Amino acid sequence: MEEFIEYIAKRIVDHPENVSIETRTSNENKMIISLRVHAEDVGKVIGKKGKTAEAMRTLLSAIASKEHQRAILEILD
Repeated sequence: MEEFIEYIAKRIVDHPENVSIETRTSNENKMIISLRVHAEDVGKVIGKKGKTAEAMRTLLSAIASKEHQRAILEILD
């Protein structure tokens, strides 16, 4: 799941070298994925009215549900 979010984020931003992913597990079925990007790229990852971030979260939820997990995406700058 982390690799998928990293792949998408690196294709969207202008500074792909600054994309980093951190994963935490709060319980056995819940995973929190923190996406950190360059300050100039935060708007690109979020998108207009949050549409890009919403799409990334939808895809992440679909992947997680196949593995019987719940995933949350946090976007940090």
